[in-house]
Amino acid sequence: MIDCHTHTFYSMDSDADIVQMCLRAEKLGLEAYAVTDHCECAWWYPKEHYADTSLSEDYDFGSDFENSVGAVCRLKERFDGRLNLICGTELGSAMHDLGVAEKAVSDKRLDFVIGSVHQLRGLPDFAFIDYKKYSEDEIYALLSDYFQEIYELCRWGKFDVLGHLTYALRYISGNYGMEADLSRFEEIITESFRELVRNGCGIEINTSGLRQAYGRTFPELHYIKLFRSVGGQLISIGSDAHTVEDLGKGVGDGAELARAAGFDRVCFFRQRRPEYIKL
Repeated sequence: MIDCHTHTFYSMDSDADIVQMCLRAEKLGLEAYAVTDHCECAWWYPKEHYADTSLSEDYDFGSDFENSVGAVCRLKERFDGRLNLICGTELGSAMHDLGVAEKAVSDKRLDFVIGSVHQLRGLPDFAFIDYKKYSEDEIYALLSDYFQEIYELCRWGKFDVLGHLTYALRYISGNYGMEADLSRFEEIITESFRELVRNGCGIEINTSGLRQAYGRTFPELHYIKLFRSVGGQLISIGSDAHTVEDLGKGVGDGAELARAAGFDRVCFFRQRRPEYIKL
């Protein structure tokens, strides 16, 4: 199968050696393997560039981006004929600095761009919020802002697939046990999907939740079906691995979900164009 969402030591939250990741992908026989290290547009510059440094512990993602993309381009030569290595990036916070986002996605070395939302304006990453301090109404207000930013990102649409649609639930539900009724956001999610289709973008089935407390993929089957119902055709699958051991985990389950939603193929991207693999 394919794994189109992975991180290496060029991401702030991974220590995975990039060469070992490639060797593992080769050993697994992946038909496509994408390195998609983090590129948070809100924190592209060194720390001293920002007046308010209370919302992030990590900065200088521009350097991380260059280091990751440069390394993958070199490794493409090393693994030529052995591994279908895809040069990608996970573009976070694009709406927070569109100038940086436009600069990143225009890099001709990129094969693939995941568009993600990890953090809302004025708040830390969803991973670092203490939800015990939030009332139920405040949780839903937070989710409302989250899906609004997802919608804005999809309208912009200068990426290839939307990353882990229900990411916020990894922490709200998975870590804090607070179940949220997402049916109240069905309309804006549907409109977000329609924007993706208009812009020629897809969604990913992110399997990381299967090995975390959340226990489900991001998103679940319902939303994969919903994407198809509005004309969505592009589906990628990614483990969101941050370690060598997690590379490829759950991608078979992701393929089964794609099939259950009515898809008969998944895709990876090369030079920002989709290539398909039959299920």
